[in-house]
Amino acid sequence: MKLSSRRCRIAAARAMRRVRLLRDRRATVMIEMAFCIPLLVLLGIGGMEMAWLTLSHTRISQIGLSAADNASRIAVGSNLSLPRVREVDVNEVFTGAEQQGSGLDLGARGRIILSSLERNSDGGQWIHWQRCYGNLGVESSFGKEGDGETGTDFPGMGPPSREVTAPLGSAVMFVEIVYQYKPLAYGSWMGPRTIRSTAAFNIREGRDLSQIYPSNGVTPSTCD
Repeated sequence: MKLSSRRCRIAAARAMRRVRLLRDRRATVMIEMAFCIPLLVLLGIGGMEMAWLTLSHTRISQIGLSAADNASRIAVGSNLSLPRVREVDVNEVFTGAEQQGSGLDLGARGRIILSSLERNSDGGQWIHWQRCYGNLGVESSFGKEGDGETGTDFPGMGPPSREVTAPLGSAVMFVEIVYQYKPLAYGSWMGPRTIRSTAAFNIREGRDLSQIYPSNGVTPSTCD
């Protein structure tokens, strides 16, 4: 009888422990966090990726605007002649863009195309010269050097029906930037993304438009 009573007490104690274990919620938060943390990490990294992509778009746009603005301000000469554009001046514009794009690896992953849009002798639009910076293998989407040299068929540079045109006796510094975006973490999910931006500024004062003048010891940044 005593043995049976003891077994009953042991069984009852075990049952109580099971009940207490079932009611124990001290680890509930830890279990919930174990399920939630992977999702939160994915969402957090995704937010960082979107922020970095947006920031890259903004920086590329600002670099394009600055490059076109700087190119429009080139004015080297004397009071006895119109200011000239030299190869060294164009290279300095690209150097400024490179410094502004620090951290983007613009030289390896991007391409800056600077075009001088002018009027030809027939009154049509003409890409008189074009210079490039960066190793990305792309060409201008809106024309290459020499396009529109004669006639009036070349409409200007820019998206169809929204082309930029140069006024008579002046020029427009038209900049295109193409950049191969490098994702932070979701490269395979996002796939390759190319950022494109354009900017254009009229030259700020009269300029010798006959040519880009060579500079001693400076290699022209041609688009070949």
